[in-house]
Amino acid sequence: MLDKVLIANRGEIALRILRACKELGIKTVAVHSKADRELMHVRLADEAVCIGPASSAQSYLNIPALISAAEVTDSSAIHPGYGFLSENANFAEQVERSGFAFIGPRAETIRLMGDKVSAIEAMKKAGVPTVPGSDGPLGDDDASNLAAGKRVGYPVIIKAAAGGGGRGMRVVHSQDQLLEAISITQNEAQAAFGDGTVYMEKFLEKPRHVEVQVLADGQGNAIHLYDRDCSLQRRHQKVLEEAPAPGIEPQARADVLEACRQACIEINYRGAGTFEFLYEDGKFFFIEMNTRVQVEHPVTEMVTGVDIVKEQLRIASGLPLSIRQEDVKLNGHAFECRINAEDSRTFMPSPGKVTVFHAPGGLGVRMDSHLYTGYTVPPHYDSLIGKLITWGADRETALTRMRNALDELLVEGIKTNIDLQKDLVRDSHFRQGGVNIHYLEKKLAG
Repeated sequence: MLDKVLIANRGEIALRILRACKELGIKTVAVHSKADRELMHVRLADEAVCIGPASSAQSYLNIPALISAAEVTDSSAIHPGYGFLSENANFAEQVERSGFAFIGPRAETIRLMGDKVSAIEAMKKAGVPTVPGSDGPLGDDDASNLAAGKRVGYPVIIKAAAGGGGRGMRVVHSQDQLLEAISITQNEAQAAFGDGTVYMEKFLEKPRHVEVQVLADGQGNAIHLYDRDCSLQRRHQKVLEEAPAPGIEPQARADVLEACRQACIEINYRGAGTFEFLYEDGKFFFIEMNTRVQVEHPVTEMVTGVDIVKEQLRIASGLPLSIRQEDVKLNGHAFECRINAEDSRTFMPSPGKVTVFHAPGGLGVRMDSHLYTGYTVPPHYDSLIGKLITWGADRETALTRMRNALDELLVEGIKTNIDLQKDLVRDSHFRQGGVNIHYLEKKLAG
């Protein structure tokens, strides 16, 4: 087992990793910016190292500072969490070249799945269903691009190969818009990601966002932990998630779960990962793979009983998976509401001092948060301040518990999106299950 892990992140995920390390008897090193001295995991870690000023570029994205911190503390591994450098292949490579274990996939796997074009090609070879598209990047040949648009069928969407988080995408509804859209997206992609490569996909009009959680040890063993529905989104950012996804056609589910498991073996995957799909008319279409632990991993833990972060740590220690596919049983239903420091109506960030914090409790209720009364939320980072998770033997029970838990949750001194979440879990269409990815934005616009 690993001896000491440096946690290269902040907030609730850093605290989550620290707790998993403590359960396994692993020593912890917290790194923090000057703005994050009062974070809870910094107080609880065995050691803490300040790695720079408040700016992410000078702290949590500063690779030399992170590796230096690992060296001076004699750490044996680095856990990147999510966001920041978690899917940065160069970081993974430098970590391992410096003699530390990277708690995540190999650098070449991150590169493969980080480029959307190569990821789609890899998934096609592995038998994972993909969205009809251009079969590779779009070049400068206008005739070829127009032919691709005709073959795929309008509407289509032009995507940046290096994109993510909803950036670098443009929907095209007719042939006369195509060439200009390709040019604009190429320029935007070059400016935003340093890579102007774009590709084309069929634009699905009313899909759901359904994803499959996997674990693989890089030793030929891989399992799936079933699926999640993450369709409630605003500006391509997830707001509320649940597991398992409701109303999925059983054979389609069984086929895609097994395809993802086999794909992990095919690409020799190592660690935790998530295959993201659009689901429409009973069919799954692969869109990307996240090569890290995800924000919404707790709902999967609640319905399978598998501690995903502990499995990450075990795999990085060189151990095989501790569970087999036949050991994974789906039990009940779970929801997760992301709690953000932002106004429920304007969505403007709301940093500041938390004067009151009370986490809800009771059977089937879990709160993952770094908040405490007196903590000051800094203005420099993502607005996520916690995740409220509930479990029930069935979907309605889990949803009832979420409604009650949101009523109990108190965060005062700053604005939060708790009122929005209260509205969503009482929404009649959401309660029925199966809303599409456009539902929330249309609801907010109405």
